Amino acid sequence: MSSRKTPAIMLQGTGSDVGKTVLVAGLCRLFTRRGLKVRPFKPQNMSNNAAVAAIPGSAEMGEIGRAQWLQALACGAPPTVHMNPVLLKPQSETGSQIVVQGRVFGEAKGRDYQRLKPQLLARVIESFVCVSEGADLVIVEGAGSPAEINLRPGDIANMGFATAADVPVILVGDIDRGGVIASLVGTHAILPEADRAMIRGFLINKFRGDVSLFDEGLSSITAYTGWPSLGVVPYLKSAARLPAEDSVALERLSRKGGGGLTIAVPVLGRIANFDDLDPLAAEPGVDIVFVRDGDPLPEDAALVLIPGSKSTIADLLAFRANGWDADLAAHVARGGRVMGLCGGYQMLGRRVRDPEGLEGGVQEAEGLGLLDVETVMAREKTVREVRAVTPAGEPIEGYEIHLGQTSGPDCARPVAWVGENPDGATSPDGRLVGTYLHGLFGSDLWRRRFLSDLGLAVAARNHRQEIETALDEIAAELERVLDVQRLMEIATPPS
Repeated sequence: MSSRKTPAIMLQGTGSDVGKTVLVAGLCRLFTRRGLKVRPFKPQNMSNNAAVAAIPGSAEMGEIGRAQWLQALACGAPPTVHMNPVLLKPQSETGSQIVVQGRVFGEAKGRDYQRLKPQLLARVIESFVCVSEGADLVIVEGAGSPAEINLRPGDIANMGFATAADVPVILVGDIDRGGVIASLVGTHAILPEADRAMIRGFLINKFRGDVSLFDEGLSSITAYTGWPSLGVVPYLKSAARLPAEDSVALERLSRKGGGGLTIAVPVLGRIANFDDLDPLAAEPGVDIVFVRDGDPLPEDAALVLIPGSKSTIADLLAFRANGWDADLAAHVARGGRVMGLCGGYQMLGRRVRDPEGLEGGVQEAEGLGLLDVETVMAREKTVREVRAVTPAGEPIEGYEIHLGQTSGPDCARPVAWVGENPDGATSPDGRLVGTYLHGLFGSDLWRRRFLSDLGLAVAARNHRQEIETALDEIAAELERVLDVQRLMEIATPPS
């Protein structure tokens, strides 16, 4: 008999990027609209898109994945670090920074982390208990796939968590990528019996066309697995208006050829918090161009925007290796504008120093020299929500997550004032700007003025409300196509 008291259900996928994040967010909104107190949970996330969240019982703030921030928004709940107790932030090809319950826990390479995971399970269960307290329903998101049976020993992201917390699982298959019958049946075939027993049904996601054409497919899956179908979800167009979690989604933000204002974004190897770009990409008159390794920065760009980075010096060196420093200098010489966000801001200065090697083995690098500032990495990490005012008097909201302190003459012309403290730096002619504030393009008045300065007049938009509307639309569609009553019955523990 289950010792779990709070109804809970977990969505796991047959692979990565099958749409679990959006489905969990949609279900969070669906059940919240039914009057339930719903909370999201993801035991382990790997992403350099981080959000600021409260650490219960502390005045400090911590980090969680942006996806869990979005899911908390869908619930109408303030985000806490317990909603995503383990966050892995990749900072090299083989290693990641480990954030546990909001705070930096350490660093580890892949094999070392596999040995560490069993020690983290207790913290994951502790956070799950915290999230469950007072909730009517907890909706859990898995990571990757339970079919990765080579990672099953010590697992905390999928079946390791589900079995430890006794949370029933719904398996999600993505029909858009093909082979969905084989992926679901194959997962059933290779799972150990105890893990297989945790799965109570399956969903088909991203279906296009006449759903009745897949009736025989649903029957075949059930015949092979014994799992019931809980619904077929169509391709959700509204999902494109939600913040993207993984860098594989960058291309859907990119739009070129519309004859609008071109903003060039070099894709850094450790790009972080790229959802900063969402409000810009949503503007009808803006063409976002993501520039990949080996490609030059486009000469017709009105703005080159250097995004955040998890490893500033490493990405700065790669920026030069691509020849983008020369392209950027030519862009500036043509009168173009440049903006750096967080790590991109640090790169725009004269020099970046990392005396303790906090981000890697290289302790110092020459910056791009466009702003008269220097950055020194420090062990203490800045993690906070921000309400600020621009010199023009516009209110902006955002957040900071960064190592390092930046100073220099150009800081005398800040981008914004956070209370009495200045943030960012601007060149004397105003064309080169850097800031630590993530999320500021979501501030509608500031974004309109910024684009106006680039020569583009845009209509008034409420970016946050557009996200809320997209969540409502997704929830309504899920209500229509899923067996919602059966989902709730599966989530409810036996008495």
